Amino acid sequence: MAKKILVAVAWPYANGALHVGHLAGAYLPADIFARYHRLKGNAVLMVSGSDAHGTPITVHAEKEGVTPRDIFERYHQHFLETQQEIGITYDLFTHTDTRNHAQVAQDIFTRLLELGYLYSERQQQFYSESLDRFLPDRYVEGTCPHCGYADARGDQCDNCGHLLDALELGAPRCSLDGLKPVIRETEHFFLDLPQLEPAVLAYLQDDKKGHWRSNVLKFSQNYVSGGLQGRPITRDIKWGIPVPLDRPGYADKRLYVWFEAVIGYISASIEWAKLEGAEMAWKDWWYDPEALTYYFIGKDNIPFHTIIWPAELLGIKRLYEEERTLNLPYNVPANEFMNIQGEQASKSRHWAIWIPDLLSRYDPDAIRYYLAAVMPETNDTNFSWEDFVQRNNSELVGTWGNLVNRVLSMTVRYFGEVPARGELAAVDAELLQKAQAAFELVGKELAAPRFRAALGVALELARETNRYLEMKAPWQQIKAERVAAGTTLNVALQAINALKVLLAPFLPFSAQRLHELLGYDSMLFGEQLVKEVSSGEDAHRVLTYEDAEANGVWEFTALPAGRPLEKPHPLFKKLDESVIREELARFGG
Repeated sequence: MAKKILVAVAWPYANGALHVGHLAGAYLPADIFARYHRLKGNAVLMVSGSDAHGTPITVHAEKEGVTPRDIFERYHQHFLETQQEIGITYDLFTHTDTRNHAQVAQDIFTRLLELGYLYSERQQQFYSESLDRFLPDRYVEGTCPHCGYADARGDQCDNCGHLLDALELGAPRCSLDGLKPVIRETEHFFLDLPQLEPAVLAYLQDDKKGHWRSNVLKFSQNYVSGGLQGRPITRDIKWGIPVPLDRPGYADKRLYVWFEAVIGYISASIEWAKLEGAEMAWKDWWYDPEALTYYFIGKDNIPFHTIIWPAELLGIKRLYEEERTLNLPYNVPANEFMNIQGEQASKSRHWAIWIPDLLSRYDPDAIRYYLAAVMPETNDTNFSWEDFVQRNNSELVGTWGNLVNRVLSMTVRYFGEVPARGELAAVDAELLQKAQAAFELVGKELAAPRFRAALGVALELARETNRYLEMKAPWQQIKAERVAAGTTLNVALQAINALKVLLAPFLPFSAQRLHELLGYDSMLFGEQLVKEVSSGEDAHRVLTYEDAEANGVWEFTALPAGRPLEKPHPLFKKLDESVIREELARFGG
């Protein structure tokens, strides 16, 4: 029976281009996972979108002298195009400035307030006398009180991951003018995390959490065990979703982005259902207790998804007249960080590898392969141009691409079609058995999810097939034993056909090309479209995914003998070592 799988992906701030850290940290693992489950025949709903209301956007806008909408719309369009080109198959990639999202966020605020999980309180906050206004968290920088990092933000330290109150920072400064702000009093609504703490801790200590990555689970449990404090969910800013209250002093306050952005997982699901013409379909993933919900994020987002979002869900319990409770995250497979040439990535120092720039010189599957091979699943990893070239040439081209090209070229030259098999020797049967068994082995790792291990198992089957080919030497067999040569090439083709599917979640573009080279006229996956949509009074551009009919092909399928084959063309490009020097020169040495 098909399972319902919700793939919820971190919402990028729409204030800058996507880089390899974004891709390796959240978007690529989510896409590999979603593609695997689609091939299994499961019902996948993969949603995300641009975070339009984060203060990084307003900071960027003020520095450029434009409106926040100008910045968000510019980078939202960039996100749509970049992710389509690299092959991230959202069922819906939307944004948080839609009427739909605002309504859902306001409804959840209202429900939490009605159930007693919100309270108002006057608090002290930094105020800029030169700018004559309160400073939201990202407008304040300073020294982290936990690790001493000098450039911590007012909401979170990028170095140690602690959530912060801007008032905790040492040597605070305004990010716009660099001046020290003063402290003034203002009123805000808070999420009552202390009241929700026992339920959140019970959720995190559930014995069924054994499938979580230990670093994510231990961090989250320790965080809650240390005691939770109420956290403001409104702020003094004019860009964002209005607070749904007729209350003096709140006209210029907005819902805090950390509170409303995670609500996007529900609002995007609701928007998707409306666009599909089945308005209640979203409930299949949010209320069915058998549905599995996965959240793909970077490690800096762990507390928001393992503590605060579950607290919100536990607080509202149910939404829109439902009698059932909303599903809590089944798993949060957060990735660590990816460094660049041994140094921490930094936008301000321009020490980053931007995806659009990368796509201008390299094929998407070459990029996807390398990032999957060095994915920072449980520890920080490193993007190295030397390693990129080496793995591309030795693994992607040398092990897999050359195997495909050799076998298809010999088959077309000697037979012109998939040859019939004669009697199988033990070595032939053994390779076929390994190809069939690989679906369970790779699938187990992908479902875990352990992507590097899954890729390693698949690549080992490719190596095994290469060893088989060298042992059987069909180029020698054809001289005296045509039937034997046909058997060898048939068995090798069956292994390649299996590897095509096993590697498809990682390498979807080349997998489809190989699918066609092997004589199929179907699509392994559906089609991605950037299009204008209208939901109610709201019109905006989204990235959508139209499902293919070929789901449920995660199994060993034999290529029929006699199928005509065409002369192949290489699936991948070998890279010259000069690429290393050229790319390093782009970094300034």
